[in-house]
Amino acid sequence: MHTDFPLAAVFFDLDGTLLNTAPDLITALNKALLNFGFSSVGEAEITPFISYGALAMIEQSVPAHTDENRKNEILNWLIDYYELHIADFTQPYEGMLTILETLDTHEIPWGIVTNKRERLAIPLMKALNLFERSACLICGDTTAHSKPHPEPMLAACKQVEVSAKQCLYIGDAQHDITAGNYVNMKTFAATYGFLKADDTPESWGADVLIDHPLQILDWIKTYTHAFK
Repeated sequence: MHTDFPLAAVFFDLDGTLLNTAPDLITALNKALLNFGFSSVGEAEITPFISYGALAMIEQSVPAHTDENRKNEILNWLIDYYELHIADFTQPYEGMLTILETLDTHEIPWGIVTNKRERLAIPLMKALNLFERSACLICGDTTAHSKPHPEPMLAACKQVEVSAKQCLYIGDAQHDITAGNYVNMKTFAATYGFLKADDTPESWGADVLIDHPLQILDWIKTYTHAFK
């Protein structure tokens, strides 16, 4: 690996990468399930499916024969509740604020590329005082396609005015790495995130696997001149 990567920007996935949103999402899910007469579920059981959206969480929580209309009713109720409790318990992962502060200090733009809807991602970022600091926030419905399609990645680069080949992208799901690789970003698989038991991040094609956010800073210090 070259020691002179021309770092221009750092982009993060949101849920399971920048922020641990599991406590608020599982709370909203259980409130919705109980409201419709279903049993609540454990956080450890459902957290691995957060990266695939609220509907995937619901499908893992209700009987397989549950009517699609009922699942959509649960989904709408869940989103309404979650929107009102967007950051009751959500926090950045340990070390993430240090990373963002370091990037800010060295005037390296950072942003978010997430499949979360704008309706939820924008108020979440605002609640944690990160919205104004981020150089971009590309959501699942910002562009016509969401990850693993490359369009959101290109939209982020266009908004920040950087070349994809000069960017890092960190995500905790295979579709994150696929999207980043499509546009030749340097990709980091966050194994501390919302992985399923059968996930094999070493096979996703990421350039680097990290089990703690601060390893991002270690890599930047080692392989770029961004902090010099």
